[in-house]
Amino acid sequence: MNNSFLLKRYHDKEFRPFIHAADINKRVKEIANEINEEYENKAPLFLGILNGAFMFASDLFKHLTIECSITFVKLASYEGTSSTGKVLTPIGLEENISGRDIIIVEDIVDTGNTMHAFLKTLEGKQPNSIKICTLLQKPDALEHDIKMDYVGFDIPDKFVIGYGLDYDGLGRNIPAIYKIITTEEDLHRFEDD
Repeated sequence: MNNSFLLKRYHDKEFRPFIHAADINKRVKEIANEINEEYENKAPLFLGILNGAFMFASDLFKHLTIECSITFVKLASYEGTSSTGKVLTPIGLEENISGRDIIIVEDIVDTGNTMHAFLKTLEGKQPNSIKICTLLQKPDALEHDIKMDYVGFDIPDKFVIGYGLDYDGLGRNIPAIYKIITTEEDLHRFEDD
């Protein structure tokens, strides 16, 4: 079966479907239910990490029934298809988080360099607790001992786009997750699916 019409091309790269929108939506609801149970009567503050987590944070928030609030923080560590290791100062964290229960909402954690640095910044502001909620996690790429409290999907160490994640600004609006095609074998495997 030829699925080439499902391929997406952005700039100089091709991507193939990886995680379907229906699977993402189901998992987001499951995570929201877990948070609803664990944070009943606690009123946590969600910190959505821009730009990538905007879609995940929005969909997650629709399914939360607890008292809670959300704000967004801008961090950046990507240029092209690989993590640069550069961590910028968080912009937009103006709330007083002292004594608050914090849930970081991230699109993807791969090396963990950004999250590691951001956790240090947050811990200095003396919140009551910090938990991490990420849609995607790359266990094989993780370079820091960071506990992910809520994980949508564990994925291999491949570059992905869609559902808020981009390749040099493009692809964020795809409602599913697409994986980069890096070899002829990737393409043939996709065509056989």
